[in-house]
Amino acid sequence: MVKKIREQQQNVNDTCTDCGSFVDIGAVIDEHDTELMLMFTGESAKNDAQAIANKAIQRFDHVVVDMAMMDNNIQLTLTFAVTVEKMLFQMENKF
Repeated sequence: MVKKIREQQQNVNDTCTDCGSFVDIGAVIDEHDTELMLMFTGESAKNDAQAIANKAIQRFDHVVVDMAMMDNNIQLTLTFAVTVEKMLFQMENKF
């Protein structure tokens, strides 16, 4: 995600010579960035992944949850209806 943001920041046109605060938010936030992938490990991996999935389901009506076993890990993929939901969920849960 950070790599993609850095790439998109190259498109930012800062035209404010007084404050440097003008940013084209579309250059930083991709409207199609709706998928959040999290990896859980350890004995509580499945329970931890399910707890996060439950938080997302309770918070947003149209989130799609997918859990997959990968080696000894659980990969949780949350697909949100819109990018802002993903961003809010990440901020609220400190991801």
